[in-house]
Amino acid sequence: MILSDTQILKEIEEGNILIEPFDPDALGTNSYDVHLGRHLAVYKDEVLDAKAHNDIETFEIPDEGFVLYPGKIYLGVTKEYTETLEHVAFLEGLSSVGRLGISINANSRAGDVGFCNTWTLEISVAQPVKIYKNMPIGQLFYFKVDGDIRNYYHIKKDAKYLNRSMKPVESMMHKNKF
Repeated sequence: MILSDTQILKEIEEGNILIEPFDPDALGTNSYDVHLGRHLAVYKDEVLDAKAHNDIETFEIPDEGFVLYPGKIYLGVTKEYTETLEHVAFLEGLSSVGRLGISINANSRAGDVGFCNTWTLEISVAQPVKIYKNMPIGQLFYFKVDGDIRNYYHIKKDAKYLNRSMKPVESMMHKNKF
């Protein structure tokens, strides 16, 4: 079951959901709009290796915006830090963003219960498009979990994305055993 706006507010008041900074105007009927943070990153190498650590170059989006180009993966970050301790949060791109040919998080839409951080965005574009820091980029939907939870993300020994960051975080696939 998806949470309504009043239920999202109730869960915030009860400490089960945290959104910093919180803007009441970003609360929709059944979602919360998140915004693009001020940092982007790109991988340094043209060929990425799933078994190796792939370094990124991080930079700040200028006030006049930054043009994204097709054929490249850009890592962005939400301005908002979130904690979700009783629900599953799903991040979807805003339809207005999609209509500009911008896709975010095609593969990683769901945050585990216990995810506490900003959201790294995997951004790709269909054609060149200029983006800006603080622009609305996506929306978080919160779903109730049925049953008890014994494996919260923020206390898992092998959780790879625990370190709080206001910058995009590169893939940690190399930490998996395969």
